[in-house]
Amino acid sequence: MPATVLVGAQWGDEGKGRVADWLAAQADIVARFAGGDNAGHTVRVGEETFKLHVIPSGILHEKVLCIIGAGTVINPLTLLHELESLRKSGVEVTPDRLLIDARAHIITPAHLALDAASEAALGSDAIGTTKRGIGPAYSSKMARTGIRAHSMGDPEQFGDAIQKAVEEGNRTLEALYGQKASDSTPTVAQYVDAARRLKPFIGDGVAKLQDALEARKSVLCEGAQGTFLDIDHGMYPFVTSSSPTVGGALTGLGFGPHHIRRVVGAAKAFSTRVGSGPFPTELFGALGDRLRGTGENPWDEYGTTTGRPRRCGWLDAVSLRYAARLNGMTELFLNKLDVLSDLDMVKIAVAYAIDGKRVTTMPYDLAVLAKAEPVYLELSGWKGDITGARKLNDLPTQARAYVEEVSRIVGVTVTGIGVGPARDQMVLT
Repeated sequence: MPATVLVGAQWGDEGKGRVADWLAAQADIVARFAGGDNAGHTVRVGEETFKLHVIPSGILHEKVLCIIGAGTVINPLTLLHELESLRKSGVEVTPDRLLIDARAHIITPAHLALDAASEAALGSDAIGTTKRGIGPAYSSKMARTGIRAHSMGDPEQFGDAIQKAVEEGNRTLEALYGQKASDSTPTVAQYVDAARRLKPFIGDGVAKLQDALEARKSVLCEGAQGTFLDIDHGMYPFVTSSSPTVGGALTGLGFGPHHIRRVVGAAKAFSTRVGSGPFPTELFGALGDRLRGTGENPWDEYGTTTGRPRRCGWLDAVSLRYAARLNGMTELFLNKLDVLSDLDMVKIAVAYAIDGKRVTTMPYDLAVLAKAEPVYLELSGWKGDITGARKLNDLPTQARAYVEEVSRIVGVTVTGIGVGPARDQMVLT
């Protein structure tokens, strides 16, 4: 079977975890192609809720091989913590279930310190990173000074490399940010121990994927974050440091585009984002709070990794159409339709009004986007609990009309609808 690529169609947090979990049931390999533990996927299995960060969601399916691809950045300490968390939940992850591509880059203690210092220095202009060291790790990668995962094959030399990185980072902290250097010895020791424990998981992910694709096995390429956080095509500079769009799957995993059969976009039935930057459809007050939830439920709008409350608004179909075209989406999975239940009226932004002109394409200049006023299509809401719907006809007429309008405006068929957090709470069209 050719490859399926799953991408986020908004600002991340679109419910890709549950879509990946659904698609993984049909896959032989699930491979994460970009990002690090700044992202998170939430998957609910029965009464158990799993919060995954860098390990692919396919790990919850016993016969699936999971690969952390070359395009990712890895903090060995948080990866070990994630493995231990899975073990405590009854999921034993062994080297025959998880492969770390030797080409992936390592997040060092220096990257963590520099990330925090950079955000603090920006003050009110801060980008809103998770302070997980992601940006500095990718900066080191592009500067060709990074440390790759295969270095963990020799833990002692790996420790020397981490120590050197910390010393160089301390010089930057002192010279650029005026911060005092820290004693890194305990942290370096932890990294050396992590290298010893992770060494059996390291291998050639590119060769494994290429062999699998040539053998016609089913590969799911799992993205993290979303289209508008893409370093090239997102809302720069309020972006991540990698490519969570479809092109990132090819470069991050190492295979050609002729292998791709499906590009599945995950989106919510409304819009959310974290961090700073323009958000034309953002809602404030009671309605924004209504979409966000209280944070008491894992389904509420609070970050899997950070716990930060998300900004919420009506569905922005201008941005969603841009994402569909950019990624070449063949289908769309629309999550959280249930959250819009019991509203008298629902809205979809179909255009922007900017300086008196109607605009239906995404501005590349954020100063222009900041002036955008959404032009809404208003639709009737629907009443009642739809979390038990499993077929399209189980949904109220108004809910089906909403989904049909989204599909029409975006130009992509909606093949799945999430109506709750559990594995089976979905409608396949």
